[in-house]
Amino acid sequence: MNDKIRAVTTSDIDGLKKVIDSSGLFPSEYLDVMISDYFNNVDTQDIWFTYSDNNQPVAIGYCVPEKLTDGTYNLLAIGVSQDSQRNGVASEMMKYIEQLLKNKDGRILIVETSSDDAQIGARNFYKKIGYTQAAVIKDFWKDGEDKIVFWKKL
Repeated sequence: MNDKIRAVTTSDIDGLKKVIDSSGLFPSEYLDVMISDYFNNVDTQDIWFTYSDNNQPVAIGYCVPEKLTDGTYNLLAIGVSQDSQRNGVASEMMKYIEQLLKNKDGRILIVETSSDDAQIGARNFYKKIGYTQAAVIKDFWKDGEDKIVFWKKL
């Protein structure tokens, strides 16, 4: 696997917030609450990972098992800082999580995105790396903005 990609540590938090702000993934102030179970629950199944360049996080990923399924996981977030986009970082992050899940007997990885025009690049990216659009849930995020679910057999 890629030696630049590893599990998130507490020392990464400030750098990850910069990645989140740069990528526009979600408001970075949400990170502390979102990641607290990962750091405080020894039984957590959350997977937080980062791509580090010169010991600085430039990407973040967050994946969880889907409850009541056998080997199905959901990639809830992946973001790359603007300065590191279009350099293959997201592809390497996806290869990493797919291999990690295969090693955990994962069968399926789903990724949810939006019909918003700002997500065209993300939707094209998932198609390019072998994901199939499996569902559209109308007006999910808000009126006129659908949830688009991509699927891949691992």
